[in-house]
Amino acid sequence: MRVWVNGQVVDADVPSVRALDHGVTVGDGAFETCKIVNGEAFALTRHFRRLGRTLSGLGLPAVDDAVIREGIQEVLAIGDPIAFGRVRITVTGGAGPLGSDRNDSPATVIVAATSSAPHEPSAAVVTVPWVRNERGATAGLKTTSYAENVIAVTHARSRGAEEALMANTRGELCEGTASNVFVVTDGVLRTPPLESGCLAGITRELAIEWCRAAGLEVVEEALPFDVLDSADEVMISNSSRDVQGVHAVDDRRLAAPGPVTTKVIDVWRAAESSLGIDP
Repeated sequence: MRVWVNGQVVDADVPSVRALDHGVTVGDGAFETCKIVNGEAFALTRHFRRLGRTLSGLGLPAVDDAVIREGIQEVLAIGDPIAFGRVRITVTGGAGPLGSDRNDSPATVIVAATSSAPHEPSAAVVTVPWVRNERGATAGLKTTSYAENVIAVTHARSRGAEEALMANTRGELCEGTASNVFVVTDGVLRTPPLESGCLAGITRELAIEWCRAAGLEVVEEALPFDVLDSADEVMISNSSRDVQGVHAVDDRRLAAPGPVTTKVIDVWRAAESSLGIDP
């Protein structure tokens, strides 16, 4: 693990954030996770854009992208190049009181990078009873307030799955704890719209753009949560998975990756290869 905090490379095991940092006490912060390919962070421009949207939505000041790029460059320059992994950018409200009020404090900026193994071609997922609030103050924002995701993914792991899928308060399919979700019905690739309360995933965004450019029909529409009981194919996406087939939803088995999922993966790989590290 390679870590940079507020302009300095630090030992990952040494305390380097204040005990009363608002990110620690109340989860007041934003983050982004980018995959690393051959020592470089993927799609940084898009991640910076979304980070800015989250900070604005939280009422926190923007952070200069150049500062974060410096941190990324420093952690990626340590040791041997990371062939595949992820870099996480975290920005918190800085020093704060014990409660929810904020101090006029500079942000805390953290960059951490680590190698990881690529995901398997398909995954098992479970549905959970907890829902996303599409009308909540942080709906669609990538914040550090992740406790409900921890609960849901722990539930999934206890049942032999690696991701949990959630509905929103209207009973519509929304997203996973750390992924967007696509389904295939009637041969058409479908995914919940951003109005469902799901995160505007970078991989989701690119997959939609690239698939449409390749002539595949992609529909963003409200979907009932029980579409997972009948969809011909299900796939999940995020920055480390890219697009991944789903071979089980709860006790329901699916062939994965299915034909449409395979097409999406092929489109992704071709576009990524031709467009480079910052599409």
